[in-house]
Amino acid sequence: MTTTRELQSIPKAAPLYGRAALPMIPFASRLPFVAGSTTEIPDVELVVPEVRVDPKNLAAYREITGFLNAGRLPVTYGFALAFPLHMALMTGGDFPFPAVGLVHLRNRIVQHRPIAPDEVLSVRVHADPLQPHPKGRTFLVHTELRVGDEAVWTCASTFFKRGGGAASAATAAPDPIDAVPVDLDALTTTQWELPDDLGRRFARVGGDINPIHLHPLTAKAFGFPRHIAHGMWTKARSLAAIEDLLPDAFAVEVRFQKPVLLPATVEFGSATADDGRVGFALRDARGQVPHLRGLVSPA
Repeated sequence: MTTTRELQSIPKAAPLYGRAALPMIPFASRLPFVAGSTTEIPDVELVVPEVRVDPKNLAAYREITGFLNAGRLPVTYGFALAFPLHMALMTGGDFPFPAVGLVHLRNRIVQHRPIAPDEVLSVRVHADPLQPHPKGRTFLVHTELRVGDEAVWTCASTFFKRGGGAASAATAAPDPIDAVPVDLDALTTTQWELPDDLGRRFARVGGDINPIHLHPLTAKAFGFPRHIAHGMWTKARSLAAIEDLLPDAFAVEVRFQKPVLLPATVEFGSATADDGRVGFALRDARGQVPHLRGLVSPA
């Protein structure tokens, strides 16, 4: 049976990352309040019943991602709003492994209708049980935004935990994200120059202050040659680039590929199918490293 835990407000991100670092201390996972002492995802839903968007944070989010329509929330903003709840779930003592080291593989958002910036939202977050993967395990974190009893926005994020993989989990099924081909070599593309401080700036407005995004030294501690851009920034910036093509109700799913090492020059392109679906892709400017592939499907 699902346990519902109601919070009065969205928690602050910084203390949660402090908790996320605790399992890195030897034997700390034996403590009951530190993640890593269980084997299964807890059947828990975190709920904040009344959330109002901070206009200053929203303006800063629009500025760094490129969304222009001031009459509605950017489609990816709900993830930034709810991300501290993801961290609260994944840093609890009943979570099976540390949040540090998890990889965000995919993200699917369904916008059921535009959300006005002044609407009062309830935010709900829960995670599905672990699933096998050839190189480890995956799980989904679900987020729902409601206005009253109406679900206006939902999101499913696929996270990957390396280790203990099952070869039998491999599948050759085609990825629906590739349903609309995006040949960047044949398209007119746009280049973006990503500055060294992009990760730090987006962390301030997006809630994700993971050290891999903040500075070369902190990123190297986790095996990266330099700090990397947030995957959800690449999704947000890509959707902002095709904002005029987005209908009122739609689904958008992305597959995160190779990380973007900062600073960087990247190349973006999109293609529209006859049925209204829009495929899009992001790669490095030399055309050698794929960073993101996505698909917008009208509802």
